[in-house]
Amino acid sequence: QVQIVESGGGLVQPGGSLRLSCAASGSIFNIYAMGWYRQAPGKQRELVATVMRVGNTNYADSVKDRFTISRNNAKNTVYLQMNSLKPEDTAVYYCKFIAYDTDYWGKGTLVTVSS
Repeated sequence: QVQIVESGGGLVQPGGSLRLSCAASGSIFNIYAMGWYRQAPGKQRELVATVMRVGNTNYADSVKDRFTISRNNAKNTVYLQMNSLKPEDTAVYYCKFIAYDTDYWGKGTLVTVSS
């Protein structure tokens, strides 16, 4: 059984920083990419950032130069460093591990940016 668990969400003031972590455990194989997605109230889930197992990264325009995705392949862990947070970054953030035959989603962690 595969478990994907996110952590690190919370309440932060505008301009602040948070670091999200996501760890996969169990029988998880053939992962070639990991990603972070988010869903704000009343909106569709959207891509935030992805990182390939070999290191290539991709970011949504709205978070470029503010967020950094990184991974530890040996630990099956992916991180999202979020700086200069804005109220519009408020959302539930989901982690996804992408395998050749399936995807694994976490249950999400809430990030609230507010003064």
